[in-house]
Formats: sequence, C-alpha cells, structure tokens
Amino acid sequence: MTQVKTNAMRMLEKEKISYEVYYYDAGDGKIDGISAAKKIGKDITRVYKTLVTRGNSGEFYVFVIPVAKELNLKKAAKAVGEKSVEMLHVNEINKITGYIRGGCSPVGMKKLFATVFSQDAQELEKIIVSGGKIGCQIELAPNDLLTAVQGRYAQITLE
Repeated sequence: MTQVKTNAMRMLEKEKISYEVYYYDAGDGKIDGISAAKKIGKDITRVYKTLVTRGNSGEFYVFVIPVAKELNLKKAAKAVGEKSVEMLHVNEINKITGYIRGGCSPVGMKKLFATVFSQDAQELEKIIVSGGKIGCQIELAPNDLLTAVQGRYAQITLE
C-alpha cells in the first residue's frame, strides 16, 4: 500500500495538528465508511463521513457525520441558514472539492466551505475521517479538526 501525503495531511501539519494515519486495501471496491472502519479495525461510531451539499443559494456546504448515520437535510439546511440543501451529485465532487467519492476529507478541499460536524463528535476524544485518498483514514481530536476547517457542531443527523 503506497503511503503518500495528501492535501489533508499537509494542511494539518501546517496548522501543527497531530493526527494518526491508517491505510487499508480498497482493491475490493468496498470504500464506504463502514467497510473502511472494519478494515482498519476501528469502532464505526468513531468513523465519520464527509458529505458535500449545495444550498438553495448555490453555496456549497460540508457536513461531517458518523458513517452509520444519515444526514437530516432539513436540520443541515437550518444549521447553515439555508432554505434547503441537497447532496452534491457524485460527478461534481472532484470539480468542487478536489477529492473523489470515497476519498473526500473535510480538510484540504480546493476552497474552505462552511463545515458543520455532527454534535456526536464533540463527545469523543478522537474521530476518524478520510485522509483525502481512497484507502487512507486519519484520526485526530474533533476540536482540532473543527479548528482546521473553521467548523462548528450542530444536530444534523436523522435520529
């Protein structure tokens, strides 16, 4: 498994934020968050996925939620002051973020978008998110991640 430094890692290092990297084999095509958690041997409640949306205004927003949960679009829209938000189509992810599906990290996107983390994250010592490449996950303190992307916490998942 090639161990390359991603934009996410470079940005965290620039901000002097410590993190741990986990690599896994994605050759079987199973790149979803639950599969990634199993492959790196971590509890799925600590692994988070990065979702990119477009608001009614045309602005883009990033939501970071536990891999086993679903984004509540109404709560997400309210959290960013939009009338509504919709998931970005998979073929737009690279153009907007610089990342690809399955390797989208909340850190190191082409532009810093408004980012909201599920409030569950603030109760954990560390969370795991994509490292910015398929087959790569990074673990760090949620507040450090929040600082890196100038994010905030909100209740944004379906309960």
